[in-house]
Amino acid sequence: LRMAPVSVKRVLISESVDPCCKTILQENGIEVTQKQQMTKEELIAEIQNYDGLVVRSATKVTADVVNAGSNLKIIGRAGTGVDNVDVDAATKRGIIVMNTPSGNTISAAELTCALLMSLSRYIPQAVMSMKDGKWDRKKFMGAELYGKVLGIVGLGRIGKEVATRMQSFGMKTIGYDPITPPEVSASWGVEQMSLEELWPQCDYITVHTPLMPSTTGLLNDTSFAKCKKGVKVVNCARGGIIDEAALLRALESGQCGGAGLDVFVEEPPKDRALVNHPNVISCPHLGASTKEAQARCGKEIALQIVDMATGKALVGAVNAQVLVSSFSPDSHQWILLGESMGRVLKACTASKEPFSQVHVTSLGESLKKSTGFLSSAAVVGLLTEVPQKGPNLVNALPLAAETGITVQTDHKDNEREACVLEVSVNGRSYKAVGSVQAGLPVLLELNGSVFRQPVPLTGYLLFFKATNSTELLLSVTGVLAAAGVELQSFSASTGGGGEQWYCMGISSLLGDIGALKSLVKEAAQLTV
Repeated sequence: LRMAPVSVKRVLISESVDPCCKTILQENGIEVTQKQQMTKEELIAEIQNYDGLVVRSATKVTADVVNAGSNLKIIGRAGTGVDNVDVDAATKRGIIVMNTPSGNTISAAELTCALLMSLSRYIPQAVMSMKDGKWDRKKFMGAELYGKVLGIVGLGRIGKEVATRMQSFGMKTIGYDPITPPEVSASWGVEQMSLEELWPQCDYITVHTPLMPSTTGLLNDTSFAKCKKGVKVVNCARGGIIDEAALLRALESGQCGGAGLDVFVEEPPKDRALVNHPNVISCPHLGASTKEAQARCGKEIALQIVDMATGKALVGAVNAQVLVSSFSPDSHQWILLGESMGRVLKACTASKEPFSQVHVTSLGESLKKSTGFLSSAAVVGLLTEVPQKGPNLVNALPLAAETGITVQTDHKDNEREACVLEVSVNGRSYKAVGSVQAGLPVLLELNGSVFRQPVPLTGYLLFFKATNSTELLLSVTGVLAAAGVELQSFSASTGGGGEQWYCMGISSLLGDIGALKSLVKEAAQLTV
């Protein structure tokens, strides 16, 4: 992932993902290997051979797996959430992690509704009783859903679908969500309120949030105590949102009248106390287990990988927000510009000291959304020691922070489109200004010297700072000629007297730049 598009040639699918996933990838020229039930050791041994990995839930993509994947550029999960992927480790390695958040929305919502209905009429318990040869009409007295209050915690895609379906049963839907605006949820019939207001009103509660520190144990002893006695709860989201020990206590005391669980903290659960409780109905994590959801997720993850590899779009990425805007047609050249400017300043500072500050400013209306990837690209240029081995746009900013570099970004509306990069090393600051002209990245200014002609940032470049004189230029071209290096282009600065920066395009790098250093104040060469 030097630049978009990301090169993806070989992909490993480590689980049973819908066959359409493999087909779509292959139709787009990507080689696919499918291996199921690999041990962690097998996966670590194999992963270095692939650019991409596609998983569902069973494969645990730990830091060890990520670090073994020396060629990995993309990890795709055919499903919602990325609980089984170490996203931080992937980001540090510059690997994009993506999922398919909408693929199993309907399936998860329908299962939630099925559990709500089953809880209200004890259907699973009645089925078991019949299979046991009994005919117990009195034992399974239920209650109508009509007119009851359903509390929906988490009003994203799935919460919305559950709400509209349960409203058709005549349920009153109330909810809580820290992100979805109340007027949006009101438009699909859900009145939002705080959790404190919500708990005491509910006859039924269903949770549809990701599992994070703020949602772990959201329903616990304290919140159960605030609920109506006999409240029924459903969790088709993630194990742990409802505190399992607290739920068992609430079931034992009658504070909770029944629970429908599709997910558990540990899957499969070794402790069977909840599963075996007479008022608990449970499934082995079937939320996304429909033919349609699996086909949708398999298709979506494949198309997202293809769109990314062909440079069309970046969809579903959870850790590469900076890249999303970098998939517009002309962004490619601006990314090259940012990186090249970073490399020019790195070469010209010639300091072994680390940079302390980096400041990137984008100029011009059309670059308003580009500041993010321009700063990442500049940091890539500044941090790259060996081309092809350095950081990329995904991990540049986290790596900069780790090495103690402060990165600031700004945008200024300006007549011209340009990128300004300023860096500080040891209290000295250096500055470059560049732009994209006729589809090519060019350097306009370097440390106060404005070039007469823009310097095309391509090929082998030699920069030097010296006082302007004809003799100087003859001496420099003499050094080049002696080394068998041809001069291909030359840009001088517009400034009058004093020391100025010059740039020469040359046919190859000088074997020894020392010969030049005796003639000029400063000199640097690099390949762009």
